[in-house]
Amino acid sequence: MKRRTAWVHADEANGGEAIGVPLNDDAMAVLDKEKGKHPDRVFTYKGRPLDQVNTRAWRNALKRAGIKNFRWHDLRHVWATWHVMAGTTIAELQELGAWKSPLMVKRYAHFAPEQLRSAATRLGTFLGTPGSAENAEARTTSCLIWLPDQGSNLGPAD
Repeated sequence: MKRRTAWVHADEANGGEAIGVPLNDDAMAVLDKEKGKHPDRVFTYKGRPLDQVNTRAWRNALKRAGIKNFRWHDLRHVWATWHVMAGTTIAELQELGAWKSPLMVKRYAHFAPEQLRSAATRLGTFLGTPGSAENAEARTTSCLIWLPDQGSNLGPAD
């Protein structure tokens, strides 16, 4: 724990390779709180290790929360999406999630409309005065568009 890394052993990982999972301050606080409650395990209930998570208590909690069709794997999508929303790059997320390719990351991480709107606004900043409707035509007419299929640069339509 001194290295602030948890390990998923190779035989437990989908890719067959060990995965080092960096632990943030929140994770470390949870682990520190549980430290010493059991000689071998981190999480226990009434002093006994948790061997099964899909218990009646868990199913009742899902029901009370109004969650239907819960799948543990869905949490991986939520985790990846939260990372992207917090500004984690696709390359960083690929490493954190132990995905082999950026394409796999995109299957898990989903952008919120607000993020895409922010990204769209960056183009206005690049072209000139951001967001100004009066200057939109001037910016558009000064922009060249590259169409790779056509192999040419085209200016504004006549």
